[in-house]
Amino acid sequence: MSLDVPADLLARAERGPVDDAEFVDCVRQSLPYAWQVISEVATSVDSSGFADNEVPPPSEAERGQLLRALASDAIRGGLERHFGVKLAFQNCHRVAAFTPSAVDSDRYRAFISPRGQLLNQSPELRDC
Repeated sequence: MSLDVPADLLARAERGPVDDAEFVDCVRQSLPYAWQVISEVATSVDSSGFADNEVPPPSEAERGQLLRALASDAIRGGLERHFGVKLAFQNCHRVAAFTPSAVDSDRYRAFISPRGQLLNQSPELRDC
């Protein structure tokens, strides 16, 4: 299960749409390591519109949090809206944030390209 959803939030979701802030707070509480990494990357965007994290998670549990957060369109989209960035993801730990204006940049295209993915491989990351 990706998120620990409080009963009152689940009940509201069963009745209809929920507030984005409540959803993002649920993500923050459920996936604290993923929240920490993504918030650090999102708030560290430099003047070129880019920041990334290259530090592998300390355990499989934390790695799983990043995978769950970034593999879910709803979670990823909520985080992007909350922080005002476009997230990009390689392997199971390299998370980058781009400002909306940097999404059309050479750096963004290089990061999300097959070449970028191949160049970001190393033997210690093969099992991630």
